[in-house]
Amino acid sequence: MTFVWAFVVGGIICAIGQLIMDGFKLPPGNVMVILVVAGAVLDGLGWYDPLIRFAGAGATVPITSFGNALVHGALDEAKTHGLIGIITGIFEVTSAGISAAIIFAFLASVVARPRG
Repeated sequence: MTFVWAFVVGGIICAIGQLIMDGFKLPPGNVMVILVVAGAVLDGLGWYDPLIRFAGAGATVPITSFGNALVHGALDEAKTHGLIGIITGIFEVTSAGISAAIIFAFLASVVARPRG
């Protein structure tokens, strides 16, 4: 049943993004920002962690989880280190994902040899 809920929740998140893109005629970059901010707001309200416990990868794989990670890291580090922890927490939690994205994008560009 875990896989079913992951599929349903992940699908709903992606469908919301597609509806925003189609309904408001927004480019993908704008929709991505909306979804990241939505994930950040949901984590700030304390609603994203229960969603992760319920749906697992259905909530951690979509882009909304990046906003969740930003806020989660900032809040955790702020409790420990105060105001400076807000900045360091953002980078501490998300640095591995950002580094992996840069490395894999570079490797893909080497293999695919993009033009333009």
